Formats: sequence, structure tokens, C-alpha cells
Amino acid sequence: QGQEGLAGPQGPAFANAVVDGVNTLNPGEPATVESTFDGATVHFTFGIPRGADGADGVDGEVSDVELSEAITNAVSGTSNNSNGVGTFSQGADSSYNPTQIQALMDKMDELINALRR
Repeated sequence: QGQEGLAGPQGPAFANAVVDGVNTLNPGEPATVESTFDGATVHFTFGIPRGADGADGVDGEVSDVELSEAITNAVSGTSNNSNGVGTFSQGADSSYNPTQIQALMDKMDELINALRR
């Protein structure tokens, strides 16, 4: 056997990895990973088991009476959103009045904000 040779030059930095695929496995199967190296890039393929099927849920059918009651309960009281908005309580000025127009715009903003609740 001969003497050990000199160290070779530093190779290129390893920075290439690619996921070629992810496969869904059946519940209970172990997860897998396969890798190959083509001299420049490491290629991965993963296998991940899906979860077990859950129990069936309850029937989703709703009777007409139940639907009507649900709508009534959801909608009742929504008109109360604007109850806190006071009335404008003034008549129209016969000429353009910037103060009156601004008060009207402020009242409209108050009503719009109350209805957004």
C-alpha cells in the first residue's frame, strides 16, 4: 500500500434539493421518504398517511318549520340597530345652507354606522 495522497480541493457547496412528489398513503401505513442523488441535486419523494375516516355526522336535513324559526330568530331585532340614531328634527332651509347640509351628512353617517353593527 502506498502513502496517503494530498487532500483534494473543496467541492461545490451542496444546496440543491427537490421534492419530486408527495403521495397519500392509507391510514395506519408508516410514513415513507425516498431519496436519490444525481450528482448535483438530491430528489425526495414523501409518503404521508391520511387520517382515519371519522364517524358519520348527523343528518343535515331541516324541516320547513325549523328553517322558518331559524330565519325568524336570526332576523328578529335587527331593525333595532338604528334605534340609537336620533331624528334629524329640522326643516329644510329655503336656500343652500352649508351648516344644515353638513348636519344632514353627519346624521346619514351616524345611521350608516348604526346599521353596520
